[in-house]
Amino acid sequence: MKNTGLSSKEMITVAIAYDFDGTLAPGNMQEHSFLPKLGIPKEVFWAEANRIAEENDMDGILSYMQLMLQKAREKNIPIRRDDFVQYGRDIRFFRGVDSYFDRMNNYALGHGIKLEHHIISSGLREFIAGTSIAGYFRNIFASGFKYDVNGVAEWAALAINYTNKTQYLFRINKGIDNSHDNALINKHMPEEDKPIPFRHMIYIGDGETDVPAMKMVKYQGGATVAVYSPDYVSVPGRKSPEALCRELIAQQRVDYIAPADYTEGSRLDRTIKLLLSRIRINEELKASS
Repeated sequence: MKNTGLSSKEMITVAIAYDFDGTLAPGNMQEHSFLPKLGIPKEVFWAEANRIAEENDMDGILSYMQLMLQKAREKNIPIRRDDFVQYGRDIRFFRGVDSYFDRMNNYALGHGIKLEHHIISSGLREFIAGTSIAGYFRNIFASGFKYDVNGVAEWAALAINYTNKTQYLFRINKGIDNSHDNALINKHMPEEDKPIPFRHMIYIGDGETDVPAMKMVKYQGGATVAVYSPDYVSVPGRKSPEALCRELIAQQRVDYIAPADYTEGSRLDRTIKLLLSRIRINEELKASS
């Protein structure tokens, strides 16, 4: 019997994975209210975190997480989970982010697509959980702390760095909604059984720190978008974020670039919609072949 193709009423599922810092919100999340409350300039904090990492041959994410706890204790600033969630409420986003998710979900539904949103970030899951957009994400894969019985942070529970972000793409691919199940992620699963094929995946990040994840998605048949701050103030002798993104295009590490402007009709908005439409069309063509 001839294959009549994908039904126009048959939904497909597509996942968009986002970095957070520099992608959905400017700067690093600790800089919005946490570091100001401690009275520590961001340049001083990150320089010390980098020094500790170098002196101890230490993962940079673990270094900054330890330093956050150390500095907070020195200043008698509470470090309970609820406190970290509260800092997330102060995070400011790039233009259009607040309305972007509802708009994009509606666009996807109109094209026969059920859209999932996932965070893969080296920032803190507790901060992200406190933001106004947290409810839109199926998963917030981000670094986080272990807490004692009183809810006080005592140790790093999870550190997501630039290279191990790639494992969370496979978790999305296989429908694994946690960070601890290593048995299922390593277990063979036929391609047709994977909830999100890589060709149904879009990764959005802010440049060099997301290169391993973007290369993985691109190599596996998905689409990648590098974004850069539309409000960057040029610094003599330093490449602009846009210039760095253009280098990624030239090096074929990313498919598309756009300013981190999520308003309706922006270049980024149009690019994501075109990618969603292309995924839908490709599936219909694939089913009709």
